[in-house]
Amino acid sequence: MARKSNAETAANPGRLKQIALTYKMTRKADPKVGLIVAGVGIVTFGVFLAIGFLIDHPVYLGILGFLVAFLAMAIVFGRRAERAAFGQMEGQPGAAAAVLDNVGRGWTTTPAVAMNRQQDIVHRAVGKAGVVLIAEGNPNRVKPLLANEKKKLARIMPDVPVHDFIVGTGEGEVPLKKVRTTLLKLPRVLSGPQITAVNDKLRAMGDLMSNMPLPKGPMPKGMRMPRGGKMR
Repeated sequence: MARKSNAETAANPGRLKQIALTYKMTRKADPKVGLIVAGVGIVTFGVFLAIGFLIDHPVYLGILGFLVAFLAMAIVFGRRAERAAFGQMEGQPGAAAAVLDNVGRGWTTTPAVAMNRQQDIVHRAVGKAGVVLIAEGNPNRVKPLLANEKKKLARIMPDVPVHDFIVGTGEGEVPLKKVRTTLLKLPRVLSGPQITAVNDKLRAMGDLMSNMPLPKGPMPKGMRMPRGGKMR
């Protein structure tokens, strides 16, 4: 029991420090976050307390109101912190990969399956919806990368649905904050064993590409990368 208590005591300062750091980062992008969260808490508590006086149970409703107010403050703060984080990540290379890492259970994600010299990137996610290619970068440059990846997938697994979209704020693009919800809204068509089979094929394809013999020594002078060349 003593060891458990000491562990909890050591963990609490870490959680509080993390919350304080999150608040500071959020406040930089959202200066009014403190006032808004506090206002939500005060209004929620005040409503419950007022109802308590009306029904002659101020203590009971006051305690309940305090708990509900704390929960409401946590929810509002969490949403605004998430919005601020997405705002800071928007437009940064690899931002979509960070979102995909937290997409949830049932998805296998592979960052940077294709990339060009301008750091336009294509990530891949596999789940019950099939295979999803998520591109970030200049739309005109990532489209050839997407087309190349889709051709490869069609050759090795023609019956598996392949979806693709580009992360961005332009017309027809998916904002960074909606990447996760976009994936989760896709129709589910594959079973667990089918997902495993798809991942095995993709893994085998990756191993085959990584094991291909490469010429030793420096690259010959004048040799150019093919258009839409891919870096792994």
